[in-house]
Amino acid sequence: MNNKQYLFLLLPFLIVLTIMSCNHPDQHPVPLDDYYKPAESGIQTGGVKMIPVETPKGTYKVWTRRVGNNPQIKVLLLHGGPGCTHEYLECFSSFLPQEGIEFIYYDQLACGNSENPGDTSLYDLDRFVEEVEQVRKALHLDQNNFFLYGHSWGGILAMQYSLKYQQNLKGLIISDMMASCPKYDQYASDVLSKQMSADVLDRIMKLEAAGLYSDPEYMSLLKDHFYKKHICRMEEWPEPVERMFRRLNGEMYVMMQGPSEFGISGKLENWDVSAELKHIAIPTLVIGATHDTMDPEYMKWMSEEFPQGEFLLCPQGSHMCMYDDQQVFFEGLIGFLKRIGNPQTAE
Repeated sequence: MNNKQYLFLLLPFLIVLTIMSCNHPDQHPVPLDDYYKPAESGIQTGGVKMIPVETPKGTYKVWTRRVGNNPQIKVLLLHGGPGCTHEYLECFSSFLPQEGIEFIYYDQLACGNSENPGDTSLYDLDRFVEEVEQVRKALHLDQNNFFLYGHSWGGILAMQYSLKYQQNLKGLIISDMMASCPKYDQYASDVLSKQMSADVLDRIMKLEAAGLYSDPEYMSLLKDHFYKKHICRMEEWPEPVERMFRRLNGEMYVMMQGPSEFGISGKLENWDVSAELKHIAIPTLVIGATHDTMDPEYMKWMSEEFPQGEFLLCPQGSHMCMYDDQQVFFEGLIGFLKRIGNPQTAE
């Protein structure tokens, strides 16, 4: 067989390969070799950057850590609380890098590795919104690449930020948070509390009435009968979750959320943007879970209020469904980020 005959026989096979490669393009938004290249010159710090933020009480530094390098998809992670740390979100490092998705861990002011001014007047939602905007600018995030992920309290912050600054966003993810604290209070009272045995609930209510929120008995009852059913449905909690709870800023949590897990009584008690969701026009993913502290049906309704909203339910998950329904959570999150961030390469 001469070369011309060989090429003639090979040609149909090459055509099929070309068609298949067009129908199934490379799913990585950037080559992984580029993804792992440092984005900064000079001394390398593992992606850590301390960012100065201006506040009414002076300038303080907040801690961030960038993982990966992707000019099209950059996800800033807003942790919950208020007063938690980025640490319980460390599981993102097990799923996003191999997909070529850049993301940034971030401890909000007075949390985790960030500076703590020791001034409770800074525990204010609008001030945190401006903090996020300053972090965005420092990290050079914009409407061409900036995705904002907010979990729990971080979801409140993400919604409030989007209502003011959505022009800077490419996409939004609200995870395990309702758009109305009064509606959450109602769900906690009408649904969650009734799932406890009467004896346990009565004892918890008596301890709360006495203000014994730090009593070991109170915490033990909550963990066994509430946290392990609605916060993280795992007998042994992952180490990053346990580590985060040891470092939680309790003063901030109580001031903004309130001391009880059965409703919000702090500064966020009357927060409600449910009527304003229709004004957030960017692509938005709402993630809820069947066993969440937040009403999954309400979160599905939220997704329908966003003009470009969609809903992901984690059927086996709770408030930390990134752990207790991990595959569903990350498959849905990654699919959304790829589809919106790189529509030309998404399946």
